[in-house]
Amino acid sequence: MTRVVGRMFGRPGRALFALWLAVVLTAASSATAAEGPIELRSGTVTVTVDGVTRTAPLELSYHWDREHRGRTGFASFELPFTLAAEPGTPWGIFIPRTGNVLEVWLNDALLQVYGDLGRGNGPDYAKAPIYVPIPGHLLKAGDNRLQIRIRADSARRAGLSRVTVGPATPVRTDLFESAYGWRFTGSVLLTAFSLIVGGIALALWLTQVDADAVGRRRRDGIYFWAALAEFCWAMRVADGVIAEPPLPWPAWGVLMAACYAGWAASAMMFCYHLADWDANPRMRWLRWPMAGVVAGTIGASSMALFREEPYWLTGWLAGEIVFITLFVCAFVVATVRRPNVGRLLVAAAALATLGFGVRDWLVIRLSDAYGETTWVRYSSVFFGIALLLIVLRRFHAASVEARGSVVALAQRVAQRERELASTFAALEQVARDQARTHERERILRDMHDGVGSHISSAIRQLQSGQTSSEELLRTLRDSLDQLKLSIDSIHLPPGDVGALLAALRYRLEPRLAAGGIELEWAVDEVPTVKRLDAQAMRQLQFLLFEAISNVLQHAQAKKLRIEAETVAGAVQLRVIDDGRGFNASRVPRALTERAGTVGVRLALESRPGRTVVLLDFG
Repeated sequence: MTRVVGRMFGRPGRALFALWLAVVLTAASSATAAEGPIELRSGTVTVTVDGVTRTAPLELSYHWDREHRGRTGFASFELPFTLAAEPGTPWGIFIPRTGNVLEVWLNDALLQVYGDLGRGNGPDYAKAPIYVPIPGHLLKAGDNRLQIRIRADSARRAGLSRVTVGPATPVRTDLFESAYGWRFTGSVLLTAFSLIVGGIALALWLTQVDADAVGRRRRDGIYFWAALAEFCWAMRVADGVIAEPPLPWPAWGVLMAACYAGWAASAMMFCYHLADWDANPRMRWLRWPMAGVVAGTIGASSMALFREEPYWLTGWLAGEIVFITLFVCAFVVATVRRPNVGRLLVAAAALATLGFGVRDWLVIRLSDAYGETTWVRYSSVFFGIALLLIVLRRFHAASVEARGSVVALAQRVAQRERELASTFAALEQVARDQARTHERERILRDMHDGVGSHISSAIRQLQSGQTSSEELLRTLRDSLDQLKLSIDSIHLPPGDVGALLAALRYRLEPRLAAGGIELEWAVDEVPTVKRLDAQAMRQLQFLLFEAISNVLQHAQAKKLRIEAETVAGAVQLRVIDDGRGFNASRVPRALTERAGTVGVRLALESRPGRTVVLLDFG
């Protein structure tokens, strides 16, 4: 191309073209440099700890706890960078980790505030990555200055990682969203997973109840420890998304450490039951060191956080890792000796989790690296999956066994039902025979007490020779009426007073007419009296017959009135005649006894021209 230009314009043209090409390439290079992300690694930091302020050169990342041994304080990071030209597209700032609370400034302009620098042990914004958009007018060609001011709380992983400044699209999409997904969204998903697994295990523990050798109800401990482990871990992982915890920092930090220890101890108790060590008296001592893991973690974390001396917790975690390592090795050996699918899964998950836990202790607690994320939160998924598979396999086995037991039980129940049906048929036949026997006895007793007594009276009247034919005829008629009523009582429905009165009217109305007594019938429809069984219905029938028979024999009445009505929900019966009356203070014994048997209130009222026998079922 240079030759072509030279032929066209000669030597001066070649020089001009070369100058133009250089300008274009320089501009393109400057534009490319201005549009690419810039990682800020160095600058200066001004730190204030215990009232002493120092300024020093800075190489990111900056781990506050390593630099200041867990003391609280403030820091201002000055991070300069240079742009060849003013950006033509929106820019943003990506901060993988910083905090605990902070302010972001650019060229002396405040961009964003996270928390209050004047209040400590409150929110913690170091848990999630941060993206800050930059207004276009703040960036300029040449020197620019990014300033990040933080307040650091003791043993809370404060500090500042390397910061990236660049165009919004690559910085936000490629860097921030990826980091946010791993740390924030990943924590949410892990929390949900642990809660689901824990909920399943807890439901199984609550519902799967077996009886031991002595008949006591017991639940399978493996479900309980699986649920407790997952719930502890869900709370521990959820801390990664809680920027403003409900408790102030030292107390919240102790709680989170206790959740971590609770997860480790519960997971070991799960393995303890899975290896059947709970059935071995020589292995039961292992439960006490596991409880010591939780108690020791609470004590060490309290010393570390409240006294601002992180080495207490670091040292305790080292001892805890040693104990867990020995336990996992023992469990692996037991698994190799008596392998099955569940133990192999848990052993593999335990080894992976142990390895990641050692890595986290070295990187997070000992090294100067800042911005690293714990790995054990992700390896715990393997352990959770193993727990879930074990729980589901045991539940499936229990279900199969239960189905077999149900089938066997159903067969036994069917056999018992056939035996009971046979026995019931025999008992039913016996009951029918007894009922017939009792009915015969009742009829005979009624005939003896009623008909028999009247016939005996008639015989005595004949033997005495002093009885008129009219009196003898009346006695025999009473005997016949009572016999008919005894037969009618067989068919009376229990409690149906209306049917009883109708039968009584049918039997006695002809006799009343023959005796010159007019019958007035004032019977309303009355409800069933539930307490009147067959025996009580017969007694009521005889009681009414006795009252009417007295009218026939002694009252010299011209009119007899039968009333039945319901008063205040209670049935009332009245037998009223216009005879000569009698002394109402001397109630006939037969009426009193039968009224007591029926359970009805008996009231008598008598004077010449009106006698009332009242039966109240209230």
